[in-house]
Amino acid sequence: MAAADFYSLFLDNLRHTTWIEAIAVFFGLLSVWYSARINILVYPTGIVNVTIFVYICLRAGLYADMAINVVYFVMSVYGWYNWLRPRENKTVLPVRFAGKRINLFSLGVTLLLFFAIRTVLIHYTDSTVPSIDAFTTALFIIAMWLMATKRVENWIYWIAGDVVSVPLYFYKGLVLSSFQYLVFLVLAVAGLIAWRKEALNG
Repeated sequence: MAAADFYSLFLDNLRHTTWIEAIAVFFGLLSVWYSARINILVYPTGIVNVTIFVYICLRAGLYADMAINVVYFVMSVYGWYNWLRPRENKTVLPVRFAGKRINLFSLGVTLLLFFAIRTVLIHYTDSTVPSIDAFTTALFIIAMWLMATKRVENWIYWIAGDVVSVPLYFYKGLVLSSFQYLVFLVLAVAGLIAWRKEALNG
């Protein structure tokens, strides 16, 4: 695709962006910004974002992404509660590295989720991007769980999923959401650096 064609497509998609997608993107960016700063407000802002994206993904035919936003909602409630629980004589849950056992578990579950979600999308939905949708969904589920337990490695999963989501959402005509994932990618790199420093200093 030529640069002029890409720019024209970008402007056309931007003109068709709905106000509800704009609101969802705003709260999504705000949530990741709070997360990178290890701020508890990541959860209430994230809940607004994922609630709206359930509707957006349903309309776009991104069924796995729709389902993951329901999972996000549940994990956000869990993470909100978990971050406030005092552990190890601390007032809040500390940032930690996952360790070999949790990392292996995370990779294994990611693969299982990918194949399970892909099978469902192929046989029970009209998804046009079952493999990519399943891949990002599996990554983001594990990323959300690792973030809820304040493991540094959550950012690696977010980064991988964001890289794939930028072209995916653009392909689906959700240009503002595609831009959101591009910003997410930048914030995720910043988050990885910040959380790693916090864990090392803790």
